[in-house]
Amino acid sequence: MRNVMNRKALASALTLSLGLALSGCVGGVAGNTSLESVHQPVVQRTNYTLDLSTGPGGLSLPEQRRLSGWFEAMDLRYGDRIAIDDPLNSGATRAAVEAVASRFSLLVGDEAPVTPGYVNAGTVRVIITRSSASVPGCPDWGGRTVTNFKNATSKNYGCATNGNLAAMIADPEHLIHGATGKGQTVTMSSTKAIETYREAKPTGGNGLKAESSKGN
Repeated sequence: MRNVMNRKALASALTLSLGLALSGCVGGVAGNTSLESVHQPVVQRTNYTLDLSTGPGGLSLPEQRRLSGWFEAMDLRYGDRIAIDDPLNSGATRAAVEAVASRFSLLVGDEAPVTPGYVNAGTVRVIITRSSASVPGCPDWGGRTVTNFKNATSKNYGCATNGNLAAMIADPEHLIHGATGKGQTVTMSSTKAIETYREAKPTGGNGLKAESSKGN
């Protein structure tokens, strides 16, 4: 009799443990039943600063060389934003910074981000804002062994696509607001030279110039 009771108690314990295990699996199922990934690219911005001395004529040649060398050391590239924080708001200083930035095919923005510290008069702060994109939490294989009764997407769904997108995009800022343009496509821009050539008037359209003969 005692053995029968022990077997029943053991069977009850196994049934209870199995039920708890199954309930834990069901409770851990992800609830995302859409085709939209829960792992989306995240864009982060980092500001790099360089303080330069200014004068009545803007930046001196040695300071311009410092700025150019800093741009080269920072590997300035497409997608970087350049801004200046000048307490005197000198046009000559801005023109000098724009001239150096133009060598790297970049423009100087109108608004400077907030940076730590104070910029004294007679000093200009050049700021490079660089953005990077990543997908936190990927890869996510936490739900591989979870029973899926809700037809939900995998926890790792979208990691490969969004991770490749974040790694390959040239300007991470475009993931936030997209690229802005003037309504011209690449085809329209590439045919400008051909249209200019076709619409140009022939060199002899106005007739040939007559040269007067001079006697010897």
